[in-house]
Amino acid sequence: MKTPYGLGILLVTISYFIFSTHDAVIKLLVEHVTVWQILFFRSVTVFVSCLLIGGPRLARRAATSDIVKPMAIRSLFLIGAWISYYTAAKSLQLGELTTLYFAAPVVAMLLAGPMLKEHVTPARWAAVIVGFVGVIIASNPIGLKISLPVYLALQAACLWAFSTVLLRRTALHETSLVQMTLTNFFFIVLTGGMLIVEWSNVDLRTTAMLFGVGLLGGMAQYAYFEGMRRAPVSILAPFEYTALIWAFVLGFLIWGDLPAANVAVGAVLIGGAGLLIIFGERSRRRKAGGTEGADISRHKR
Repeated sequence: MKTPYGLGILLVTISYFIFSTHDAVIKLLVEHVTVWQILFFRSVTVFVSCLLIGGPRLARRAATSDIVKPMAIRSLFLIGAWISYYTAAKSLQLGELTTLYFAAPVVAMLLAGPMLKEHVTPARWAAVIVGFVGVIIASNPIGLKISLPVYLALQAACLWAFSTVLLRRTALHETSLVQMTLTNFFFIVLTGGMLIVEWSNVDLRTTAMLFGVGLLGGMAQYAYFEGMRRAPVSILAPFEYTALIWAFVLGFLIWGDLPAANVAVGAVLIGGAGLLIIFGERSRRRKAGGTEGADISRHKR
C-alpha cells in the first residue's frame, strides 16, 4: 500500500473493524439498556480518557479551538443520523437497512467536490459504485418499497455522509484528541438529558460492557480521525463498505449466523473496490511522477 494515502486507508479500515466489534457489543447491550444510555456511557468513557491522556492543556486547547462550532454542528448531524437509523431499524429488515445506509459513501463522494474541492477521479467513482453493488448483493434487499422507514434510513446515510465531509474539513486544522474531546463533550450534553426518561438499571456485568463499548469507540474514533487527516474523503469512502464484511464475520463468530453465497460474492466486490482505489492511486502517482520527470528533463536541456 505504498501510496501517499496508504496510512490513511489502513487507519480507516482498522477503524471500521473496531466499529463493527463495537456495534456487535451494542447489539448484546440493547437487550438490557437503552440506546441513549449506551451513547452516554460511551461518550463519557471517551471524553474522560482523552482528558486523562491530554490533561488540563488539552482541555484548554479544546475550549479555545477554532473548530468548536463545526464540531458542535457535526455532533447534531450524527445524533440525527443515529435517531433516524435506529428508528428505521425497528421496521426494516437488516438487508434493507444495510443497503440504504451504505448509500453514505456515494453521498460523501458527491459532497467531496463542492465542499472540499476534491478532484474525484474515475477510478474513485468506479470503486464506490463497485462497492455499493457488492453491498446490494450481500444484503439482498428484495421487495424494498418506498416508506417512512426507507426515508429515515436514507436520511441517516445523508447525515452520516455530511458529518464525514465536515470531519475532513476540521481534521486538517486540529489534532485528533482535540476533535475527540469536543465531539464526545457535545454527545454527553445531547444524550445526557434523555437519561431522565430513558434509563434502565444495570448490573456490574452490563456496566463493564458499557465501558468496554466506550473503549472500543474511543480506539475506533482515534483511528478514524487520524485516517481522515491523511487522505481525501473520495479515496476513503469505498473502504466504509468493509464494515459490512466485518459485520458478517462477527455475526458468525458470536451468534453462529452462517453467511449465504451472495455474501461471499458481495464481499469479493467490496474487496475489489478497495483494490481499485489502491491500484488507481498507484497508477496516478506513477503518471504524475513520469510527467514531473519529463518536465525536469526538458528544463535541464
